[in-house]
Amino acid sequence: MTGKLTDKDMDQLEQWIGTGPKTFTLLYAITRDGCNNNIFHQKCDNQGPTVTVLYNQQGSVYGGYTGGNWVNNGGYVNDATAFLYRLHYNKVVNPVKLPITNATYAIYTVQGPTFGGYSGYDLSTFNGTINNSGGYFALNGSMNLGYNYNNQGLNANQINNGTMNVTELEVYKVANGQRKKAIQEPWRKIKGWNEKFLDELTEDIVSFKPLPDLHISEARVLMIGPVGAGKSSFYNTINSIFRGRITQRACSGSAEQSLTTAYTPYLVRVRSGANLNFKLCDTRGLEESQGLDVLECNYLLDGNVPEYYQFNPAAPISQETDGFIAKPTLEDKVHCVVFVLDSTTLEVTPTKIIQKMKSFQTLMNQKGIPQALLLTKVDKLCKDVEKNVSQVFKSETVEEHVEKASQLLGLPRGNVLPVKNYENEMQLEENISILALLSLRQILYFAEDYMENMMDKRAAAQRKTEKMNVKK
Repeated sequence: MTGKLTDKDMDQLEQWIGTGPKTFTLLYAITRDGCNNNIFHQKCDNQGPTVTVLYNQQGSVYGGYTGGNWVNNGGYVNDATAFLYRLHYNKVVNPVKLPITNATYAIYTVQGPTFGGYSGYDLSTFNGTINNSGGYFALNGSMNLGYNYNNQGLNANQINNGTMNVTELEVYKVANGQRKKAIQEPWRKIKGWNEKFLDELTEDIVSFKPLPDLHISEARVLMIGPVGAGKSSFYNTINSIFRGRITQRACSGSAEQSLTTAYTPYLVRVRSGANLNFKLCDTRGLEESQGLDVLECNYLLDGNVPEYYQFNPAAPISQETDGFIAKPTLEDKVHCVVFVLDSTTLEVTPTKIIQKMKSFQTLMNQKGIPQALLLTKVDKLCKDVEKNVSQVFKSETVEEHVEKASQLLGLPRGNVLPVKNYENEMQLEENISILALLSLRQILYFAEDYMENMMDKRAAAQRKTEKMNVKK
């Protein structure tokens, strides 16, 4: 048993300890060794610095570090290096260090791992023997921050969810030395990052055609996102790949207000000049006080908005607007929606914009329109990905942001597609192109699913009509 602590968690603890590279050796785990005072001391006494880690059912990970020794002598250990911490909260990485304020009562050694004392324990884990309660251990300890450790403005609920029920408790010996990191398995598996896979993706997209029975020439994909998230840049990236050179057909860049002001459906052309069978439809960026609203979104989804319609906050689109499509065909309608969010600002995306997107989702769900989420600028999240985009599905940081984005809009993780757009590159790069085409292919699959549903609905309606005619 190697323990549950991940390399990234060890990196964070190593940084907090602050005295150079560290190795972490599992001494004690309650699922393996039993939750008992005597066993804990047999395994952990006189081992030098250790870190205690608790894991609960809510997905929170927390605990304490001491540079002193656990010894079963019933006393306190003075340790100015001790600290409590939180690594994860509700399955989300959310690290915080709670430093020692009264080193005299850093740890208490008579029971299970205990931090603080005299006037009160900041974190006591267990005393005596605790049996497994069908998947968890109901520890009889407690967490009451602020006695001997700085709570950093947090309460126990914000660390351990207000419960001492844990699925695991581990104690690791911490020693100086460079640890060998585990080989990181990709969290999303694909065939491979090579020219052959790039060719396969390219061929799949070039050969994509809407279902012939629906009489649609192009699948229509609507891109929606905040100003600067990368909607226009994603189109430029896709167009660049198929043109074989960096292109800038869509206006992109940094601005306080949206650079895209019109409903612009972009076709993608291959080098020969032939159009591919889909349109990436750019539209005005979302803003807190203006930008696309629910009514305009509804008209877009239903195909009422004419191509190249110029959005005007002072005169919202209506049925009286010049060019308004009163009787849209299935070809005019949107077949898939792609939300676009900047991964580097995911956690500070304004609440009003998220609320807008969720109100749009309500419309899309009512209409049965599939949704994906492009998570842009993932190269800026992780140095490994910045050096080599092919590492994107091995990056724990990118995975965490995919999880956050999934929770933010309530979409399945598989619908969250990390990308790195062409921005400052002067020529195409294989790895960037593979990641972009992998996302585009999935988006087209979603559009195809929608079309199949439409075809089934038409067939069902036709059968119903035929039955009614027979009855007559």
